[in-house]
Amino acid sequence: MGKALTIRVCREADYVLVRLAGEVDIATVAGLRERLRALAADGISLVADLDQVTFIDAAGLGALADAAVRAAAHGSRLHVVCARHQTRRLFRITGLDRRIPLATTLAEGLGALARARGKAPVGCERHVGPARRDDLQANPRPRPIPPPGD
Repeated sequence: MGKALTIRVCREADYVLVRLAGEVDIATVAGLRERLRALAADGISLVADLDQVTFIDAAGLGALADAAVRAAAHGSRLHVVCARHQTRRLFRITGLDRRIPLATTLAEGLGALARARGKAPVGCERHVGPARRDDLQANPRPRPIPPPGD
């Protein structure tokens, strides 16, 4: 018998992270599909982390495709994070990688999501225009930006 599917949802300010672990197949997909539909209807972008998924079949891919369509209908997007070669291969074979952005790491996925929304990724600088002359004189040497969490 396969591993049960665990779904953990973490709501952030600009997105919802859905972490999946176990097997996504015909026996476990109903709960996932229902959860993704409800989240997609909120109109906030979704990031599905599949790194702990040990198996996914066509039913699981269908649930992700459905969530992507629903998210788009509500003005948001679905991004998928997965480093597993087998899963990434399924996305390529089915063409789903052309409909759902696929990232290797969570940081890469969040960066792609931020770029899609026209925002700088968390923890990155974004140049917004030339410095004004009075800014340069008030702060002749720029201070280093501390790493996140400091």
